[in-house]
Parts: sequence; C-alpha cells; structure tokens
Amino acid sequence: MRKLFLVIYFFSLSIVAFAGAPDKQIVLKGIYQGENLYVMNPFAPSGIGFCVLEVTVNGKVTTDEINSSAFEIDLSVYNFKIGDPVTVVIKHRNGCLPKVLNPEVIRPRPTFNIESIKIDPQHSRLVWITTGELGSLPFIVEQYRWNKWSRVGKVQGKGTPGLHSYSYPVHFNSGLNRFRVRQVDKFTRQSRFSSTVTFMSKSPPVTFKPGNGRRVEDKIIFSAPTDYEIYDYYGRLKKKGYGREVNVSTLPRGSYFINYDNKTEVFYKR
Repeated sequence: MRKLFLVIYFFSLSIVAFAGAPDKQIVLKGIYQGENLYVMNPFAPSGIGFCVLEVTVNGKVTTDEINSSAFEIDLSVYNFKIGDPVTVVIKHRNGCLPKVLNPEVIRPRPTFNIESIKIDPQHSRLVWITTGELGSLPFIVEQYRWNKWSRVGKVQGKGTPGLHSYSYPVHFNSGLNRFRVRQVDKFTRQSRFSSTVTFMSKSPPVTFKPGNGRRVEDKIIFSAPTDYEIYDYYGRLKKKGYGREVNVSTLPRGSYFINYDNKTEVFYKR
C-alpha cells in the first residue's frame, strides 16, 4: 500500500511540474505581401506530439494543420490587402523551439517608386514623392561631397502603397550639389536608391582661417557656415558638425585632414 502511495505521489508531482512549465511564444509583426509563412515543427520534449500548440493571425486562431513536422501558415485566407499589417503568434511548449523558415516575407521591403524628387532652394530642402511603399522603412537622405555619399539624415516612410510626399532640410556647398534617398532591406541589407538630383549653388567657396601655413592653435573659423569633418592621419574621425567655428583645442598636436564645403585640405594643430 505504501509503495502504491509513493507511485501516485510522484506521478502527481510530475503532472504538477509539467503543468507549471509556462508555454512560450514567437511573435512576428510585419505586413502582408502576398506570401505565406512556413514553419519547422520539432517533436515535443516528451516525445509525444509536436512542439507548436497554437497559431494566431491578428488574434484569430488559424485552421492550419499544425500537428506535423512542417506546416504552412496560410495568410491568403484572411483577405488581406497588400500592405496590411500582420501579427503572427506561434505558441509552443517549453523546452522546444519551432523555426519560421521565411520570416522575411512579412518584413518591410524597399519597394518605393519615386514619382518626383527635387531641390527647393528657397527653403533649403530636398523634396520627394513616392508610391508603392510596402512597409514603413526610413528614407536615408544622402549628399555627395568629399568623394563619397554621406548621410545627411532620415525620414520615416509611411509604408503604404498610396502617394506620399516627404521633405528634409539640407545644406548646400558652393558649386555642384548632389542628393539622393535610399531605403535598406532589413533582411538582405541591400539598398534601393532614388535617382540623383542636382543643384548648382552660386554661393562663393568657403575658406577657413587662420591660414598662416594652415597652423591652428585652438579654433578654426570658416568664412561661412559649412558642414565639416576632421580626421587624423590614421583616418579616424575626430570631429564633425555644421557651423562657422570649430574648437580644436583638445586635439593632440599633429596634422589633420579637414573636409568642408566641397573640398578637403590639411592643417597642423600646434
């Protein structure tokens, strides 16, 4: 009788321990782009049944057959329109982990089309209009200067297929100015670019002083406000910004490259 009691006691403990183990869940948020999700579904830790317990799409329990080693989450049955938000929750047992094979199909993609892109010189802004966006991704604004494309700023995209207008303040250097926008695919890390728009500024070239052999003690003063970058001789960025003055008093003695306006020069910090 005592042996039977012990068996029942330990069996009860195992049930309580199993019931007390919290279930886990995987949450995927994105947008509908006309494709379905595929899931690898391992066996449960007990060896009986499979790992996934339930799948919901935007709060609705799916009717997909989840009791198999692999299954499809069919998003087409929900009558989504391209660009509609989608939240998929996969509840699974503790001690195992299902794997979504293609989560990128609901991640935002850089699909925008540029209807127009131009410079507004009166307000010093880059202005562009898009269509065909699928998912909200930031537009990265870039300007070509100092022999490279440099990031100016970013604007969050609306992420829906309609017509959208954006603008961003920019600084003009003297002479030719070139701008573009791009978005980066979060899965492939590849970029989608707009065309390049140009603007010819009639502002005089910017200079800086002291100009006595380019020897500087504590301050650089530009003839007009300008974007600037200062690098040491190892190519390490030491300062960057926008303005008419740069405090260089804390820089160690030595030679430095300075990018400003549309040129690159060298100065010596004494």
